[in-house]
Amino acid sequence: MKFEHLVEINDPRNPLLYSLTREQIWRGLVLRAQAPKVFVPHLDDCQLFENSKDGLTRQLRYGSLIVVDKVVFAPQESVQYLVAAQQDIVASSLVMRIEEPLPGRLFVRFEYEDGHDTSTDEMAAMYNDLRHEAYKASDIDTIHIIRELAQQGRFDAALN
Repeated sequence: MKFEHLVEINDPRNPLLYSLTREQIWRGLVLRAQAPKVFVPHLDDCQLFENSKDGLTRQLRYGSLIVVDKVVFAPQESVQYLVAAQQDIVASSLVMRIEEPLPGRLFVRFEYEDGHDTSTDEMAAMYNDLRHEAYKASDIDTIHIIRELAQQGRFDAALN
């Protein structure tokens, strides 16, 4: 299954919305990889391995489910999550890409790809629709949290 959607960051029609810079968005996306519990409250534990400016490897624990993934950073452009097939989990990926079609008009494109069957039976279609809505809600929450952290000045210091 492939799925993507776009989240607008700075809406010029809404002057009350705290505007983010590309740097703040970038730092927020990196933080989401390095400290996922800030963004995923139901995550029980995260251990980081091989943490560098180019990316990291993580082990995530959700109850008894353990997921190992690799995160690749393309500075100021994208963060890519790669999950290899493991246990009952199919291989999957997520790319969060910063887009700026016009100066100051920032968006984040979320691109999902996984090994789930895209069959057309009603049950599969229903699950895919539910999955898409869950992805959208999570991604909107991610941007909301980044905006809150930026307003608090969390991204004002130098990036590690």
